[in-house]
Amino acid sequence: MDNDIYGQALLEYQNGNYTEDIITHLSLEEEDTLPLPYLFRDFKNMPPIEKHALNLCKGNVLDIGCGAGNHSLILQKKDIDVTAIDFSIGAIETCKLRGVKNAICTNLYDFKGQKFDTLLLLMNGIGIAEKVNQLDPFFSHLKSLLHTGGQILLDSSDIIYMYENDEEDGGYWIPDGIEYYGEVSFQMEYKGKKSETFPWLYLDYNTLQRAANYNSLNCELVFEGEHYDFLARLTLLEY
Repeated sequence: MDNDIYGQALLEYQNGNYTEDIITHLSLEEEDTLPLPYLFRDFKNMPPIEKHALNLCKGNVLDIGCGAGNHSLILQKKDIDVTAIDFSIGAIETCKLRGVKNAICTNLYDFKGQKFDTLLLLMNGIGIAEKVNQLDPFFSHLKSLLHTGGQILLDSSDIIYMYENDEEDGGYWIPDGIEYYGEVSFQMEYKGKKSETFPWLYLDYNTLQRAANYNSLNCELVFEGEHYDFLARLTLLEY
């Protein structure tokens, strides 16, 4: 738990020891705050994009990067068979304390041997891929977990707006050396402790669609949010 900054924060909130929020450090901007109460939100307080995704879930569901288990708990209430996975020990312990019936601490790529009708990746779920050049193995592994006729529901944001210049032409300025503008580094801080810095990916829809099609997946835009965010539904291409 010493390096599990995220999990420590979730567990302390769950156990009634809420005194401060998580501070996030993104390579593109100054520090921001991730309020812990938001990580325990119910359906009513979820953004429309998450509500839409949950309403599209069918069959047995794998909740990837489940966090505190909000989405899994809602699906359970609908009598949907859901498995929740996260690499954070504290997150999975929190899920269990909150009543998630099947919560497993594992890295996505180490989770094998089962198939699902819906793979659910919310809160910028595509970020788990880390980099654009890792999308092929990412999609390959997701396909190995998918039943025939199944679906992948994932969201992301096109963060090109963060590169807007100050000129009147409304253009964008992307520094040299950046392979793709949505590849960022991320770090969390909680009660004076910092996590390791890790890569994270924000993907525009067109790039997602091209990568999905290259990996024999149909990609459908099913919902657009108000701030460059979107929800996509991926299914196996039929030949």
